[in-house]
Amino acid sequence: MKFGICSEIFKDWGDVDRTMAFVRETGYDGIEIAPFTLSQYVTDIPAAERRRIAASAETNGVEVIGLHWLLSGTEGMHVTHPDAEVRNRTAAYLADLARFCRDVGGSVMVFGSPQQRNLVAPLTYEQAFENAVETFRRAMPACEACDVTICMEPLSTAETDFCYTAAQTRDLVQAVDEPHFRMMLDTKAMTTEQADRPALIREFAPYLRHYHANDPNLNGPGWGDVDFGPIFEALRDIDYPHYVSVEVFAFDPGPEAIAQRSLAYMRGFVPA
Repeated sequence: MKFGICSEIFKDWGDVDRTMAFVRETGYDGIEIAPFTLSQYVTDIPAAERRRIAASAETNGVEVIGLHWLLSGTEGMHVTHPDAEVRNRTAAYLADLARFCRDVGGSVMVFGSPQQRNLVAPLTYEQAFENAVETFRRAMPACEACDVTICMEPLSTAETDFCYTAAQTRDLVQAVDEPHFRMMLDTKAMTTEQADRPALIREFAPYLRHYHANDPNLNGPGWGDVDFGPIFEALRDIDYPHYVSVEVFAFDPGPEAIAQRSLAYMRGFVPA
């Protein structure tokens, strides 16, 4: 098990080298990049900048885990849309994201993006599901070529009406039926599930490729009421070998405090 942190809390720093150095000094193994912090579209990020990001990570001993907030800030993207042209454009951009992810050294892309997956009238859930399967399958050749895995994120009912449970997300993973399409779990998003978080981790272990650590109060792990002891016990029970990444939505404490306090809390549950 490795610890990572998401990059958007460092956006105001505007300095890749400073961010990478701080992440390493704090004790994290990796960083998860939100593309919107760099550009509206990754296709506008030149090769030289991609090499600079990868080189900075390597120099500072930090692994680029991959990407999240994949479609934030983009326009005309939607994986379940009734218009095939929109879906085709989205699949092509997912392929562009996979190439960017590879170029900066990453291997995982977390698909949350509720606004780009929500049902669009007059589609039923079943029709939207089939559209999503088609869209993600179209992106799979690029993901395979880049060795990048898309991890579908179940979000709460407050955020989306598509794949709002782990079971629905597992069903999508099974329907796409590709090794580079898996699922992830998010502590905050699991709040509306009927089962508790440790039970969900154990149940969906065969599909689990990534995990986000946060709290329903929008802060980091250890900043709210969620006890992460049973969560880490479940992750140990399934021999989870991948990243646990800190993702927060409340930035007021500042990046230093968020990163340091969150990691210190999580390390309390993981034997040295």
